Amino acid sequence: MKNRLIVITALCLALAPAAIAQAEKEKAEATIYLPGDVVWKDAAAIPAGAKIAVLEGDPGKEGYYAIRVKYPEGLYKIPPHTHPNTEHLTVISGEWHIGMGEKFDQNAGQTLPAGAFMSLPAGLKHFVWTTGETVIQLDGIGPSGINYLNPADDPRNAKK
Repeated sequence: MKNRLIVITALCLALAPAAIAQAEKEKAEATIYLPGDVVWKDAAAIPAGAKIAVLEGDPGKEGYYAIRVKYPEGLYKIPPHTHPNTEHLTVISGEWHIGMGEKFDQNAGQTLPAGAFMSLPAGLKHFVWTTGETVIQLDGIGPSGINYLNPADDPRNAKK
């Protein structure tokens, strides 16, 4: 009888975290962002002028994330770079331009209008530009990041 009690107690202790997690999951509520609810902050990893909003998760950590990037009015360029993870990109508004390769060449790019979707594999060398205010959404499994092919292009390396 004593052994049964020990086994039952051990099972209860082992299963308790799963039961608590399930209960919390069932209490979970939907996360909703209306357009006016999105909080934009300066984007540090790309040239000045762009804004970023984290909608879900943390792109710098393990797990799913969703972010939006708002590019400013006028010509805006991101030099050739790669990402350590696959990114899924949707153009929300404006036009987003992308070119493949190690050298920035606007004549070798493609225009993605609002509503377009693109999957960017990890390690793909590419460059980006916009010519007017544009908003994109990036979804992926982190950790994410940006690695410039030329370290001198990285705004995080700029002396302050």
